[in-house]
Amino acid sequence: MSISAVAVDPRVADVKVTEKTLIVTLRDGRQIRTPLAWFPRLAGAGIKERSKWELAAAGYGIHWPLIDEDLSVNGLLQGSRAPASRH
Repeated sequence: MSISAVAVDPRVADVKVTEKTLIVTLRDGRQIRTPLAWFPRLAGAGIKERSKWELAAAGYGIHWPLIDEDLSVNGLLQGSRAPASRH
């Protein structure tokens, strides 16, 4: 019996933010979908702010410069929510 290995690459390939959902596509094809309500800064941002994102941490994170929000792939995979309020 042979075993075929699947290449796992948990770095970010694409990010989409809809009215209710954050969708992160990883380089290996997996998608992480989470309720936008889990991330208050993103939920409260406008379309322009949500659409301007960049890779962070060598592709293992996402940064939204217009709202100073950062999320990690590891946190998303673990189902971590952003704190309710940050000071």
